[in-house]
Amino acid sequence: MSFLKPNFRHPESPKNSLGLTTKAYEGGISTLCAGCGHDSISTAIMQAVWGLDIEPHRVAKMSGIGCSSKSPNYFLSKAHGFNSVHGRMPSVTTGANVANRELLYIGVSGDGDTASIGMGQFAHVIRRNLNMSYIVENNGCYGLTKGQDSATADEGSKSKKGNVNPFESIDLVALALELGATFVARSFSGDKDQLVPLLKAAMSHKGFALIDVVSPCVTFNNHAGSTKSYDYTREHVEAGSVVDFVPTAQEITLDQIKGSTQTVELHNGDSVRLSKLGENYDPTDRTNAIEVLHEHKNRSKLLTGLIYIDPESDNFHEILKVPQKPLNQLNEDVLCPGNAALSTINSGLK
Repeated sequence: MSFLKPNFRHPESPKNSLGLTTKAYEGGISTLCAGCGHDSISTAIMQAVWGLDIEPHRVAKMSGIGCSSKSPNYFLSKAHGFNSVHGRMPSVTTGANVANRELLYIGVSGDGDTASIGMGQFAHVIRRNLNMSYIVENNGCYGLTKGQDSATADEGSKSKKGNVNPFESIDLVALALELGATFVARSFSGDKDQLVPLLKAAMSHKGFALIDVVSPCVTFNNHAGSTKSYDYTREHVEAGSVVDFVPTAQEITLDQIKGSTQTVELHNGDSVRLSKLGENYDPTDRTNAIEVLHEHKNRSKLLTGLIYIDPESDNFHEILKVPQKPLNQLNEDVLCPGNAALSTINSGLK
């Protein structure tokens, strides 16, 4: 069975300066679980790119493996795209960025794809200050392989099967700050008033921009005792064959005042305390950003908002003195200047 989105849109739908409505920024129909926070992030990305007046074909969507890495299929269908090997999205993005620096690179990853198998690549793409927006759809579990704890799962948290996580979590925001990232932010998938402006800022930043987005998993964070849980369904429904049932869940949304702390109840009965930065916070002080981040963590709070930005740093292309003209547009005479040029280069390396 196949499904197609309807072509009809209201004739008076708002248009950006390019004359495009948000329909031009849509993708395929999502196959993620109903209520998944990742779909909200996809919608926010569409709104951000549309609001920045960027043509879809000027965007390159990059991803790895996981539920999060499926989501680029659900936005900007006319953009370029590459679904890489697990954890290797940063290196593929680096190669593409070297070849064509004129595109807007949006990397979508997950907490497993980034904080486990991709940790080494994550560290080095930060160090190189590559021009890209790196979005982590962070739900603390491996959704494609039945909900095991990821490296960002909090110590003491319980998996769907009731196993307690004995390990300290990896805070990608704190790590990015320590590694020298020039744009660091955190948001919540259900807070579009905060997320969309952060995405716009990240996409406008010349260098590496991280947004760690807390995105609750409706399937592996569903609470015990629910009549719509996997276990309840298996125990109470008779069928010729055993199938997995993914219940429809309500998306968790948030409307939070700046400078406040709000407790958000998750699908499994747990909660997370989100603190939104106040108006007087200075995001250009890295040392203070690290201190404030740790202060909130010590009080079991997750800090959200633009946590740090360095608008004056040299980006990847400036550091390596990459030509303004994209390498994929250079002709053979420039790329292969001959033996004399090679001899000159070799002489300079002696």
